[in-house]
Amino acid sequence: MRSPTFLLLILLSFSISCSAERSANLAPQASAPAQTAKVQAEAEPALTAKTYAAEGVNYATEAQPVSLSDVVKTDSTAEAADRKIIRNADITMEVVSTTDTQHRVTSIAEMHGGFVVTSEAKQREGGDPAQRALDIKLVVRVPATQFGVAFDEIKKLASNTPEEHVSGQDVTEEFIDLEARIKTQKALESQFLEIMRQAYKVADALEVQRQIAEVRTDIEKLEGRKRFLENRASLSTITVNIEEPKPVIAVTKIGFGHSVREAVSESIEMASDMVLFFARFLILMVPVFVLVILPSGLVVRYFLRRAKRMRLAQALATPAAE
Repeated sequence: MRSPTFLLLILLSFSISCSAERSANLAPQASAPAQTAKVQAEAEPALTAKTYAAEGVNYATEAQPVSLSDVVKTDSTAEAADRKIIRNADITMEVVSTTDTQHRVTSIAEMHGGFVVTSEAKQREGGDPAQRALDIKLVVRVPATQFGVAFDEIKKLASNTPEEHVSGQDVTEEFIDLEARIKTQKALESQFLEIMRQAYKVADALEVQRQIAEVRTDIEKLEGRKRFLENRASLSTITVNIEEPKPVIAVTKIGFGHSVREAVSESIEMASDMVLFFARFLILMVPVFVLVILPSGLVVRYFLRRAKRMRLAQALATPAAE
């Protein structure tokens, strides 16, 4: 009965200590602007016109206040540098030689600090087997800072780009949330470890150990997701589909003579198909006739002749009895 009460008291003390620590952290932050203003007020009188004159600076023209827009711009630049953005690109290129372009794309990726993830080659169906085209699909990953440069260099290798798609996903908010949740879970784990040191009963120790295992599992999941986002944001993915130009099919006008020739060829083809069908039918029916129809006919004929002889014998026996 004392185990739940013991855990409840410990968790309550943990919440109170967290609240006190948060209040202590907020108090210095609230007094920081006042202290900054006081320091600035004390420091400003020291910067006299004599000092600027000694340094060769005109106080009236050079001492310009910093505008709020400049401060906001600086903060925005720093924030943009820390953002986590997953960039992906998918491009289809038509080139003269797919294998040569494959080597060049690989060289571009390695030159920019990237690497090839997968490489697939597939022979295009149709046409002359000796002249079938080879389509290649490459998936390369390059550092996010080199994404634009590498993509432009790969694009220049194509004589034509039928398809091109570039996308970006901002995961900064999710990344910050994961960091906060990991920090909270680690603090909870530390508190549970402290509770476990103070537990004197086996039941209490086992319960706290179970809670620690659950918290550790959550931490590992959150850290795994965080590492995944870091990896995807630091390395951008470029999918390159390398193809040879498809042959242009010339479309000719259909006239009366062409229609007549097509009708004749279709009729000849239909007649040959019919002849072939009947030939196949006869060939298939030979074993059926020999193994099924012929034996069945002989059996039926035997029984019919036997029944006829029996009727004839009965007819001849009837007048003799009279």
